[in-house]
Amino acid sequence: MAIDRYVNLVDSISDPRVNDWPLMDSPFPTLIMVITYLYIVTYLGPKVMANRKPFKLNNILVWYNAGQVIFSLVMLWEHLMSGWLLDYSYKCQPVDYSHNPTALRMANLCWWYYISKLTEFVDTAFFVLRKKDNQISLLHLYHHSLTPIETWICVKFIAGGHGTFSNLVNNMVHVIMYFYYMMSAMGPQYQKYLWWKKHLTTIQLLQFTLVFFHSAQVLFFDCGYPKLVAALLLVHSTIFFVLFFDFYQQAYKKNKLLQFKSQ
Repeated sequence: MAIDRYVNLVDSISDPRVNDWPLMDSPFPTLIMVITYLYIVTYLGPKVMANRKPFKLNNILVWYNAGQVIFSLVMLWEHLMSGWLLDYSYKCQPVDYSHNPTALRMANLCWWYYISKLTEFVDTAFFVLRKKDNQISLLHLYHHSLTPIETWICVKFIAGGHGTFSNLVNNMVHVIMYFYYMMSAMGPQYQKYLWWKKHLTTIQLLQFTLVFFHSAQVLFFDCGYPKLVAALLLVHSTIFFVLFFDFYQQAYKKNKLLQFKSQ
C-alpha cells in the first residue's frame, strides 16, 4: 500500500515526458549508485590500496579531464541554445512541460547533466587509486554524493526553467576546472602556467553567489516556477558557499599566514 501511494504521488507530479527515459522510473538506482560510490571510496578502495603503491595515471587523467572539458562545453552550448541565450527570463522562468522542440531539448539536456554527475564519481576513484586520500574531504564527498540525487529530482519533476541557470553556471565553472586538472596532469613543466589555482576556488564561490541571488528572485516574482524549489536552491547554494569558503580559508589564508610567520 505504501509503495502504491508513493508511485501514485510521483506519477501525479512528475514530468510525463521523462517517465520512459533511462534511470528515471525510480530514484532507487541513483540512490544505490551513490551508496555504492560512498562505500567504495571511503572503505573498500582505501582498504584495497593500503598495501599497494599508488598508480601513476597521468595519461588517463589528461584524457579524462579533456573529455570532461568537452562534455561541459557541449552542455554549456546546449543550455544557451535551449533558452538562456534566447527567450529565457533571468528574472523568473517557468518550466515548459510541452513537447515543443526547444522545451524537449532542455529536458533532454537536464538528463545529460544528471548523467554528467554520475561520471564525476570517477574523480574520487582516481584519488583512491593514486592514494590521495587527503583530497577526499567532507566537502568532496558531500558534493559528489548529493548532486546526482538533486539532478535526478530536477529531471523527474522540473526538467527546465529557472533552476537550470545553476546548471549553466556550473558548466562554465567545470570547463575552467577540468581544464586546470588536465594541465596539472600534463607534468611538472606545465606547473608554471597554473598560478591561477587559487582563483579557481574564487570562481566557485562566485558561482554559488550568482545562483543564490538568481534563485532568490523567484520568491518575489511569480512566473509559475515552484517557490519551494527556489528556496531549496537558496539553501543549497548557501551550504556550498560556506563549505567552499572554509576550504578557501584552510587552503590559502592559513598557508599565507604560515609563510609570513616563517619569514
